[in-house]
Amino acid sequence: MQMQTLTKRSSDERVFDVAVNVLAALIVVIVLYPLIFIVSASFSDPALVLNGDVILLPKQITLEAYRNVFHNDQIWNGYGNTILYTLIGTAINLIMTTLAAYPLSRPDLPGRGGIMFFVTLTMFFSGGLIPSYLLVKNLGMVDTMWALVIPGAIATYNLIVMRTYFQTSIPWEIQEAANMDGCSNWKLLTHVILPLSKPIMAVMILFYAVGHWNSYFNALIYIRSKDLYPLQLVLREVLMVSQSDAADSNVGLESKVLLAESIKYVVIIISSLPVLLMYPFVQRHFVKGVMIGSLKG
Repeated sequence: MQMQTLTKRSSDERVFDVAVNVLAALIVVIVLYPLIFIVSASFSDPALVLNGDVILLPKQITLEAYRNVFHNDQIWNGYGNTILYTLIGTAINLIMTTLAAYPLSRPDLPGRGGIMFFVTLTMFFSGGLIPSYLLVKNLGMVDTMWALVIPGAIATYNLIVMRTYFQTSIPWEIQEAANMDGCSNWKLLTHVILPLSKPIMAVMILFYAVGHWNSYFNALIYIRSKDLYPLQLVLREVLMVSQSDAADSNVGLESKVLLAESIKYVVIIISSLPVLLMYPFVQRHFVKGVMIGSLKG
């Protein structure tokens, strides 16, 4: 009887494993196919792409779209600007979020509950675009790098995640022992809390860096000089110009339309490639960040 039960259970487990593997393979195909298609389309003859002949692998490989994009000096200038904005912005985000999350994680902070209420309130209500623009303008930050990195110095969700980590992953007894040994709050933060917080620091760096890299709306609102455009805004302009040229030109209209179609796929690859290359190395940090944020704090 027991042998029959074990055999039945083993058979059920095998069926379950097969179902899970099939479902996982289906999800992988759904996720990977659009990426593979975009890469193939960027290298393929655009006429074949428009006709639906390119399904998976590239056909009649051409690099014309890549040459048109990379011969544009604004692309490289935009790459440099985006890297600069990402590095400076992420450093500001990390410093400000840490300095706000650590005091809010301490149970001996007077009025901590009220402060957290108003902090959380900003996730649901904001001043809106016009007041934000007027504030940035009155501070003299329009058409400067600071308009892209200062207004979003602290993300409320990330602040809550970091505060939750400090509360749940670092025992309060360690902090009390450090205080009894004469450790100041600043030394406690720099010599005790931060060395024990490497996972959440990696998560925050990742969240903020990806946000800065993909950001374009603030630049669209605040930046006027093309020399200060981030990559996303430069690529948007390149795509719009190529489509406009194709629509306005009477000479070689078909070829220009096809070239604009290829440039669209090249723009997607250029803007996404750095983040896609980074994801496999930091995936576990993203998972850990999601788990931290799901804890009760």
